[in-house]
Amino acid sequence: MAKKEQQQKKPPQPAPKKDAKKEKGQAAAPAASAGPQVKLPEPRLKKIYKETVLPKLMEKFGYSSVMQAPRITKIVINMGTGTGDKDPKHLENSMRDMQLIAGQKPVATVAKKAISNFRLRKGMKIGCMVTLRGNQMYAFFDKLCTVVFPRIRDFQGLNPNSFDGRGNYAVGLKEQLVFPEIPYDTFDRVRGMDIVVCTSAKTDDEARFLLKELGMPLRES
Repeated sequence: MAKKEQQQKKPPQPAPKKDAKKEKGQAAAPAASAGPQVKLPEPRLKKIYKETVLPKLMEKFGYSSVMQAPRITKIVINMGTGTGDKDPKHLENSMRDMQLIAGQKPVATVAKKAISNFRLRKGMKIGCMVTLRGNQMYAFFDKLCTVVFPRIRDFQGLNPNSFDGRGNYAVGLKEQLVFPEIPYDTFDRVRGMDIVVCTSAKTDDEARFLLKELGMPLRES
């Protein structure tokens, strides 16, 4: 009887293999829906461009399509340290200040060639820069026109002729303290910077009209 019972017992079947792809998908699903995704509001200046500035551009220059109208494409902020590798703390503090100003991590710029008179070697770190696009670009431009320029002492407006002939405008600042994000506690030295506003305008007149309508305080030529 014992032999018959052993024969009647079936060998245990191996457990079915689990699909690794399904397990990964199931594991990743809770992480994706961990918190509610909050949509950031549209920048104020971007809304003004669509509703107010764009119709004025179409009327003044007679564009046949909305895509022909000029717009801001990017903003480049450049800060030179000049000391290179001799004072790495200066470069580190410059990148810290630029990150506070732009809200985006900058990259270090290096020398393209060696110049013996300046004691400059090829590949030496000589400054930092950051490029802003999209919503961050509009937010920075809005802050620049409404907060930063009015904080400059004896400000009489910007030079209306600082265009490069292809619709790009450049302005220089002598110190970083005009930005409200820079705390006086961590201030160690004055650092100037160059700010270049790049547009898709083909002529300087189109770019000048665009920047004026967006609030840039250009002097009357």
